[in-house]
Amino acid sequence: MKKIGMMFLALALFLTFAAGSASASSSTMLTNIDDVKGTKYKYGGNTTSGFDCSGFVRYIFDKMNVELPRRSADQAAEGTKVDKEDLKLGDLVFFDTSGKNNGSISHVGIYVGDGKFAHASTSKGVTIDSLDSSYYKPRYVTARRVLSDDQYAKYVEASK
Repeated sequence: MKKIGMMFLALALFLTFAAGSASASSSTMLTNIDDVKGTKYKYGGNTTSGFDCSGFVRYIFDKMNVELPRRSADQAAEGTKVDKEDLKLGDLVFFDTSGKNNGSISHVGIYVGDGKFAHASTSKGVTIDSLDSSYYKPRYVTARRVLSDDQYAKYVEASK
């Protein structure tokens, strides 16, 4: 009976440490976003001393070896178009925050799941907001998938 108890204890310890190491190696993308959450907004900023929206996106994607243009409008031409219902972690989401609501691109964020996206807000710095918020929902324009399947598996999939 002692042997069975020891086997269960050993198994429990093994599973505990295995689970701990799995979470420690979870999504590079989400970890990189968490690392800069709260960084202040800075127009033209693309470093941890301050980000604008496209600078933040570019910073996160540079860490995943994905090169993106500097401006959000140019980023909206990268990758492939994705319907809002088909968004997955790592997709870029674009908005018209210019006040004209004519469909032009003036803001970008990174979809992080559960209807939320990470972005550099002028008022809150790097933060997470809902796509369905009263501010962003009417300003949503489009989304693009810029990660290859291999990049997605390497940098994002572990976070599911």
